Amino acid sequence: MCGITGWIAFDRELNGENTPLEAMVRTLTNRGPDAGGTWIDGHAALGHRRLSIIDLAGGVQPMQAVTPGGRVVLTYSGEVYNFTELRDELRRKGHHFRTSSDTEVVLNAFLEWGEAMAERLNGMFALAVWDTRTQRLTMIRDRLGIKPLFYYPTADGVIFASEPKAIFAHPLAKPLVSARGLREFIAFHRPPGETIWDGLHEVVPGTVVTVDRAGVHHRTYWRLETREHTDDLETTVGRIGELLDDTVARQLVADVPTCVLLSGGLDSSAITALAAARRASRGEPLDTFAIDFAGESDSFVANEVHGSRDAGFASEMAAHAGTRHAEIVLSPADLADPEVRRQVVIARDSPAGLGDMDVSLYLLFRSIREHSTVALSGEAADEVFGGYGWLHNPVVQESEMFPWITAGMIGATPNTQPAEMYNLDMLIATNPLEAVADGYRSAVAEIGLLENENAHERRMRVLSHLHLTRFLRMMLDRKDRMSMAVGLEVRVPFCDHRLVEYVYNTPWSMKTYDGREKSLLRGATRELLPTSVVERVKSPYPVTQDRAYGEALQQQAKQLLGEDGPVFEIVSRDWLAETVATAPGELALAARNGLERALDTSIWLDAYRPEIRM
Repeated sequence: MCGITGWIAFDRELNGENTPLEAMVRTLTNRGPDAGGTWIDGHAALGHRRLSIIDLAGGVQPMQAVTPGGRVVLTYSGEVYNFTELRDELRRKGHHFRTSSDTEVVLNAFLEWGEAMAERLNGMFALAVWDTRTQRLTMIRDRLGIKPLFYYPTADGVIFASEPKAIFAHPLAKPLVSARGLREFIAFHRPPGETIWDGLHEVVPGTVVTVDRAGVHHRTYWRLETREHTDDLETTVGRIGELLDDTVARQLVADVPTCVLLSGGLDSSAITALAAARRASRGEPLDTFAIDFAGESDSFVANEVHGSRDAGFASEMAAHAGTRHAEIVLSPADLADPEVRRQVVIARDSPAGLGDMDVSLYLLFRSIREHSTVALSGEAADEVFGGYGWLHNPVVQESEMFPWITAGMIGATPNTQPAEMYNLDMLIATNPLEAVADGYRSAVAEIGLLENENAHERRMRVLSHLHLTRFLRMMLDRKDRMSMAVGLEVRVPFCDHRLVEYVYNTPWSMKTYDGREKSLLRGATRELLPTSVVERVKSPYPVTQDRAYGEALQQQAKQLLGEDGPVFEIVSRDWLAETVATAPGELALAARNGLERALDTSIWLDAYRPEIRM
């Protein structure tokens, strides 16, 4: 895993322009702590930071190939899991390899197939290729959007990078946020290709973006397509089991220590079981890690969203699979550390995060990084198999709105924030409700439907598509930013596009054949798991229930009230004062979330100094 960046300028020679490039590369050091490199020639300047995973000695980037017509140079982030098969195919076509890295395979794949190589790659990747033969930049992003990639058009070219902070390290890129961008502060929705920053674009997952003297061009090489599912239930469950086993086996390949994130839920337990079996066949142990909060073994109170604690289930699963298991226990002081919060906001390049869920994930990854360089995660199983509780709520099913937003309105998710926390002038200027409604209609218009689907099946296909093409992208961005901020590569087997395509097209009645969420995943892995894990009701990523954490937030927000900063152009001072004065035992979760958003916004404004235009 790595960080990539670059600058293309067709009206000037970039030889000698080391300072801007090195500044961009330097911002990505956390993504690639092992090595860095730059390449400049003519109209192109490419940079790279490397986290060494496969072929530690080889795979140095930017990597170049010398051809009779000129040089082809690659800067690449990610992992291609079918690189062994591709290398064999390329060898048969006459290509020669000096290293055993997947990077060299990707470069030679471009030499052989050009941008059409995108369809051949199985993995998570974001890459850029500068071809001196055609004077063209080609940027490609993986199908689901596991690895990020952004670009900023300039007067004579483009600046690109894995993260916006690298782009804003270049003097030509200005951090500007308008009312359009501020909507993301309020509504948990980001239209494809957009960011909170004006002028800064995201390469849409499954897309190739090329840049030449004629401008910027886009081509979609993959989209989630509707097909009739013809397999019966037994065949479907068996096929899912085969795909998962193959995917986990591919994603265990690494030349560095590898572990699994184990919460004790069905998703992470399935990955753990498959990974542990693969390791056991080679006589190797598997490390697993879980998160817990100090004191909550005695004080946890179940509610409609979080019905059970992870710790006991994770320990039971670890014992069942024979893993070396460790719990990372966090205190309220750990979670409320202002410096940690600052690191989290900078990692996300945005204050539109998930509060303590981001902070705890960052701290979990930071602890894991002391032992492992690669971690497998159960992320995306809920989107693929229909695991979110709100998907099974009739109110959400019938609402013509993004389901996670409706869930927030009815209190079915822990991520809600009170609308009254925002400055009224900002709410009027951003008009979030209308914008989100427009985004919903645009998203639904993309979905192909089957003629013989009944109304309920059609509706659930729509909701599944929305989760896979909108919600999942936001969750993957969160996972990438928190993990790469500490130099940990997190792999997501449930995002294998073969599995996603197959399960997406199974009928909802089959996805819920046992009357519960994620029936197909449960059926495919039942024999591998303890009964308690198989029967456990879905519980989202945990949040601390310790009132000391809320009290710490109130104290920090009280300090904020004593200042007269730009945060109050966005956050209501009156609301913040009222919430700070709330008795700690009466602080609702939504209000606590609002305090976190206010603190995050203040940090973001201080760190990025954006120009705000409403």
